[in-house]
Amino acid sequence: MTPAKRAMDVICALGLGLLLSPLIAGVALAVLLRDGRPVLYLSERMQTPTRGFQLWKFRTMAVASRDTGVSGGDKAHRITRTGRVLRRYRLDELPQLWNILRGDMSFVGPRPPLRRYVEMFPALYGRVLRCRPGITGLATLVYHRTEERLLAPCSSAEETERVYVARCVPAKARLDLIYGARRNVCWDFRLMVATVFRRVAPVRRDRPRRPARAEK
Repeated sequence: MTPAKRAMDVICALGLGLLLSPLIAGVALAVLLRDGRPVLYLSERMQTPTRGFQLWKFRTMAVASRDTGVSGGDKAHRITRTGRVLRRYRLDELPQLWNILRGDMSFVGPRPPLRRYVEMFPALYGRVLRCRPGITGLATLVYHRTEERLLAPCSSAEETERVYVARCVPAKARLDLIYGARRNVCWDFRLMVATVFRRVAPVRRDRPRRPARAEK
């Protein structure tokens, strides 16, 4: 991570933390009163292929004794009414401002994967995680709705795992590698703005050259 990117992360995280502190407190109180404890959900994610960290989110699901893998249709019945609202507007991710201040994550980068998928695809994630993981990124903006559509019909943890590994991991990794090859502060800012306005950020493509006119 470059000093400029880290400086932007810290400044934005502090500014948003102060600006959104009433909202953060309100969401925490809503989860506590409507769904009880715990208010926060902590999940181990990978910052590098060998270093994990605890990702902070507001809890959006009923507590389960054993919870592994990504969320698909098999877990939909566990999402609380409060959690559906938080997920719709991505308010469940507000506590990740703390992860950014700690240096676990950036605002923009690949979504931090679970350890199981890093161990399953070490070469792939070895390349993807050369960039600091982020709250949002190119893969999140371009592929998030497709991932939800693919996983929603899954009725078991095994089916969710099979679809995620076969369809989602390779597609998101390709987009993460495109971001990694072109990343800079300006593009990070564009992706952050696109996230706020829930728009898909286009991948820049070279325009085809017009054929030269024949000399008269």
